[in-house]
Amino acid sequence: MTQTEKYQCCMVMAGGGFRFGYYLGMYAAAVDSGNKPDLLLASCGGAIAAAVIQALPDDAQRKAWISSPAMYQFLCGLQSTPKAAIGRSFVHAVKRGLTAKRAHVIPDLFGDYFFDIPAQLPLPRPQSDPAVAVAIVGGKMLFSKDEVGKPRKQRKLFAETVFGSARTAALLAGMSSPLSEPQWGDNAIAPELLTDTSMPIGDAVRISISDMFYFRCHAHQASHYTGGVVDLFPIELANRLAQRVIMELKAPFSQALAIPAWRAVLGVDGNQRLRHVHSQFADVWIDASDVERVFHKRGMQKQVSWTRNRFRLLMPARYETYLAHVEEQWQYGYQRGLEAFSKPEANHKQHMRNATRHNRGNA
Repeated sequence: MTQTEKYQCCMVMAGGGFRFGYYLGMYAAAVDSGNKPDLLLASCGGAIAAAVIQALPDDAQRKAWISSPAMYQFLCGLQSTPKAAIGRSFVHAVKRGLTAKRAHVIPDLFGDYFFDIPAQLPLPRPQSDPAVAVAIVGGKMLFSKDEVGKPRKQRKLFAETVFGSARTAALLAGMSSPLSEPQWGDNAIAPELLTDTSMPIGDAVRISISDMFYFRCHAHQASHYTGGVVDLFPIELANRLAQRVIMELKAPFSQALAIPAWRAVLGVDGNQRLRHVHSQFADVWIDASDVERVFHKRGMQKQVSWTRNRFRLLMPARYETYLAHVEEQWQYGYQRGLEAFSKPEANHKQHMRNATRHNRGNA
């Protein structure tokens, strides 16, 4: 039996939300420094960037696409649902924070979400022979709508699924989902890692950005899927797929909001998982741990509208401001990438210092 050849270099694009512009800068830095990846492994907002990179041939066209009026109008069109009512949101967040049990009931990912997002995203048409391969992480839901609210009773609710090529599927054959391991406690992730080579990339991206309590799950044919959060930092998959791995250093999650949501839906402590990822080996670590601070009041913002009794996603009121923010994201990713690629030994030491700092907190 012939063994499938690994990719040379995998760049992981893990998360990012709607600040996905900085991934385009990171990719450009990799190319310009002689570290061009031949595989992009993406989850959540990183999946949008990966799809754009694969579909368009150069930096100028990629930046133009995410800076386009169509993308701006799409982001401006994300509307709050009644579930985003301020009082209701606060009460449910408090309940999740006070509940120590791990995914004790089957969550409502069909109807309990804050923001409506269209099924079709404004993505460029895929190329027939792309220069870079893309694999996207999502989660197949193993329960139906009529089971919502029932006790989970240690049942597995999600199967991590990687959408990609036949080569990717062959390399991942027989691998278990990293988040299904017993070290994560009574989690809701099934052991078997699934692969899907037939999912259209637009659907795969829409699946990956589905986020618990933020966006509705995505239906495709007879199945429903949730987001890349089922393995938001897939470093084990990257090492299985490629000889070299480029990974981000991330900041810890909020103990007040994000961690209870992870616990309630996936049965996993997100910061425990992040510390474990930071302790593993990657050939290059790009420090994006301050991205939230740097772009705190730039780009899309979640705001409270007391008059409308809603949490809302707001974009800059002027299109020109949006263009400036996209350029800032791109430059941030490009400069952080160049820093990481220019001094790999110093980069590794810096990663270890930062990882130790992150591992020390949010235990």
